[in-house]
Order: sequence, then structure tokens, then C-alpha cells
Amino acid sequence: MEKPFSAACERNREPILNIMKDVISRDDRRLLEIGAGTGQHAVYFAPAFPWLEWHPTDVSANLLGMKLWFNEARVSNIKPPVRLDVSKDDFPKLKFDLVFTANTFHIMHWKECKSLIKLLGHRLREGSRVMIYGPFKYDGLFTSASNEEFDQQLKLRDPLCGIRAFEDVNNGMIKNGFELVSDYEMPANNRLLVYKRLKFSK
Repeated sequence: MEKPFSAACERNREPILNIMKDVISRDDRRLLEIGAGTGQHAVYFAPAFPWLEWHPTDVSANLLGMKLWFNEARVSNIKPPVRLDVSKDDFPKLKFDLVFTANTFHIMHWKECKSLIKLLGHRLREGSRVMIYGPFKYDGLFTSASNEEFDQQLKLRDPLCGIRAFEDVNNGMIKNGFELVSDYEMPANNRLLVYKRLKFSK
């Protein structure tokens, strides 16, 4: 089997890393990557934070290809990938300071997105941060013609896929105990949303 390859990972990795360097601190110990895909992001990002345990996860079908990347790269702080289907599975039984997910919300069905948001609210401690990368709509409008075309392509493949409304994601995160820290404009009409877990209410 050849290593899987994502051209999008190669294109977006540098701008994402630049923001990660502002979000991730020396006090952080573990990062959970949801929907790690090919593993290319982990291989590129993890060496920049050698003190940080990087825990990649994805559905079962993607784990083998990911392992090919990790076995070749031999990055010491990347942990073995774990299956995580957000509609069925819980997070690994560890405390995570950070969660990163890229290009997943428009692939997952909205029901799965809501399941993920609930998991984040349930499992993350006060002060933990969540980074969500991908395209979003604002005020019901696409941010570019290319994103609108992309949304149509996604829906042709699966009517329950598609670019999500920022307002829906943001409201879900707020409802589950987070505040929006930053909404970064990224290349190729993408965004990087950064959330922080607030104190648990009684």
C-alpha cells in the first residue's frame, strides 16, 4: 500500500502552524487531533512542539495509511493513532489541553458535528482550547464562489455533507461551555476558529 496523500494538507500547513504557535504554550501537554486523515498534518506540526504529546484519531478506514506516514517520519511525540468515530466513540481516557480538527465539519453530517461539539464540552477542562479549520458560511452566505461550488460538489456526493454555517457551529460551542477566542481568515477561503473552555457551571 502506498502512503495516501492530501494536496490540501501541503497547501494549508504553514498558515495553520503560524497560528498554532500563538495558541499552543509550553504549559500544554497533550493535543487530540480529530479526523487526522492521512497523518500529514501531524507529521508537519508535531515536531514544532516537541514537549507536546500529539494524539491522532480518525475512523478505522484511515488508520493504516496514517501509520505509513508515522512509521516513515518517526516523530517521537506522535502517539499511535486511535479509532474515533464521533457518533459512536468517546475520546481517549486522557486529559487534553488542546483539540485540533481540519476539514472535518463539512465532511461529517451535522448530527455528527453536534456529537463532536458535545464531546468537547463534556471532556475538556477549563482553559482547554479547540482549533477548527475549514470553510464556513457567514450570515447564510458563502465567502467565495469557489466555496459555493465546493458545497454543491459535497452535496452531490452526500446530501448531508456541506459547508456549515459559522453561526450554527458557534452557537453549539457556546451552548457546550466554550467562548470564541479568535476567528482567523486563512488562505483559500478557509477559517481557523479558536475556542476556549470556560469554567464548568454548576
